[in-house]
Amino acid sequence: MGDQIILGADEKGNFTGEYFPKSVGHTGVGKHHFAITVQIYNSKGELLLQLRKHKIFDNIWDMTASTHQLHRADGTDETDEEATLRALKVEYGIDNVSLKNLGGFNYFAKYGEHCENEHDKMLVGEYNGVVHLNPEVGYEYKWMPKEEFLKDIEANPKNYTPWTRAAIGILKQANFF
Repeated sequence: MGDQIILGADEKGNFTGEYFPKSVGHTGVGKHHFAITVQIYNSKGELLLQLRKHKIFDNIWDMTASTHQLHRADGTDETDEEATLRALKVEYGIDNVSLKNLGGFNYFAKYGEHCENEHDKMLVGEYNGVVHLNPEVGYEYKWMPKEEFLKDIEANPKNYTPWTRAAIGILKQANFF
């Protein structure tokens, strides 16, 4: 399949017009690019969390799914919603979710030769159906009440991916909690 092609972003969340392999965005100091974090919740006020399988952030909790908008072989770019729905389908078998984009945030984290250098868009949506976690992307999943999640991430921040920790501010700003 080869390296996915992702979209460059500036610090204000504007597309720079630049495309590059995902590996370029995640090695050295990386190149600033778009990413997406999605948080699914249910009618009980619980959040769907994933114990992520990841090259660097392995075996720690993440929001529901994380992905990048991809530049397709036909020359078009995925929209935020298309990328999010792709990730939910691949990671959980979830489809047909109405999503709300809460905006974006920048973050940078360096780990040896790898890094995260992203303008991350935060999407949320309600889902009350069946979940089937793809064992290639996660070890397990759980539904956690919002209040319990906030208390746990405050008490144990290292148990969560850096983008999950960074997203808390935008979620609070949007009165998600």
